[in-house]
Amino acid sequence: MNGLIMAGQLLLGLSILVILHELGHFLAARAFGIKVEKFYLFFDAWGFKLFSFKRGGVEYGVGWLPLGGYVKIAGMIDESMDTEQMAQPAQPWEFRSKPAWQRLIVMLGGIIVNVIVGIVIFWMLTFSYGQDYIINNKLNDGIAVGNIGKEIGLKNGDRVLAINGVKLIKFGDLISSKVLFGDAQLTVLRGDKTLYVTVPDNVLNKISKNEKDNFISPRYRMQSLKTVGAPDENSGPSFFDKLFNRKVEAPVYPAYTAGIKPGDSIISVNNKAVTFFDEFKDEVSRNAGRKVEIKAIRKGQLMNFSVPVTAEGVIGVGPKMAALPIAHVDYSFFESLPIGLNMAWSTFADNAKGIGKMLTGKVSARNISSPIGIAKVYGSTFDWIKFWTLTGLISMALAFMNLLPIPGLDGGHVVFLLIEMIQRKPVSEKVLERAQIVGFVILISLMVFAFGNDILKSFGK
Repeated sequence: MNGLIMAGQLLLGLSILVILHELGHFLAARAFGIKVEKFYLFFDAWGFKLFSFKRGGVEYGVGWLPLGGYVKIAGMIDESMDTEQMAQPAQPWEFRSKPAWQRLIVMLGGIIVNVIVGIVIFWMLTFSYGQDYIINNKLNDGIAVGNIGKEIGLKNGDRVLAINGVKLIKFGDLISSKVLFGDAQLTVLRGDKTLYVTVPDNVLNKISKNEKDNFISPRYRMQSLKTVGAPDENSGPSFFDKLFNRKVEAPVYPAYTAGIKPGDSIISVNNKAVTFFDEFKDEVSRNAGRKVEIKAIRKGQLMNFSVPVTAEGVIGVGPKMAALPIAHVDYSFFESLPIGLNMAWSTFADNAKGIGKMLTGKVSARNISSPIGIAKVYGSTFDWIKFWTLTGLISMALAFMNLLPIPGLDGGHVVFLLIEMIQRKPVSEKVLERAQIVGFVILISLMVFAFGNDILKSFGK
């Protein structure tokens, strides 16, 4: 059931974005009197489709292959590779008969709509729900630092005052692209000393293999436990476990077996007092594969437990997080617009920076995700805010990806149109046809690579 919810959210979000993207091409083409022959959600590969109907000379339908969608524009070399039509004399209502500037607008139509959709989504989310953020200067106990944070020179209890000289207001900015893309300088208060820590440009590679909490998180005091690792109905076999008939049982952690219960307050590990949860984690992880002696308070009584630590250095408990200093800000309809614009632009720019770092080898291509990975991000429960936030992020990502100068994508067509406008004559149809084939091979290879990434991740590799 969880898999169906994830897949359903993904299909809904992508369907909305694909329809609107193709609608951008459709409306631009019709505005210039260009004939559109097909408008499809998903691909009707090899002529198979779920359903279709005709209206106004256009065939509308839904294909069976859920990898996007398309509009078939008359007189244009596209993924349909309709060479027979291109062999006929050009007609005034065909794409190829129109001025280059009109064709350029048609090709940019989908990208423009995706950008507008992203802006509108972020604008309306900000207007409807406002923004919540952790107030950085009220984190009196500072930060908890994972292994990656320690590698770059941070310590538990540090207080980060600024990023690149700009005062840090929202704690969340510490785990945003401002820092994770590297080369950011953090101004840190340690005790009564101010020092500067530079985040290396390979930090995102390391974090992508772990969790963001292994970098920096707010520091929590040890209080009554919220979770103790008991069997969880949501941690059963995944789709791939079922597919390959692998037996997977919900994990039972040592703390549960030893008798530790939610509500217990751990006060020491191996007779070492633990005030903060990061101190507890560090002491437990140092004893990986061995037993630890834990003292805890339960309803005013001192309890003693001897707990084996797993090879990964955990016993399976989670703290009841103290209420974080969270601020909520509401914005008016017009105040929300520049915030939505900034969120959309930041997402677009982050995609550009990410691709640039992949090309230079500073970020691993293993971070590329297929629809499988995206579905996992949507999650197994429907959350209206999360759904629209992710859909807005994907809309901006689609705008950027379609702008890449790869034949077969809108950006590839844009490049050839710009060449035509510069040299004042069209690029030959043979070149366009061959480029389309090359682009198709590139896109299929990227898709196979992305699916392979997510499949391997499902096997823990």
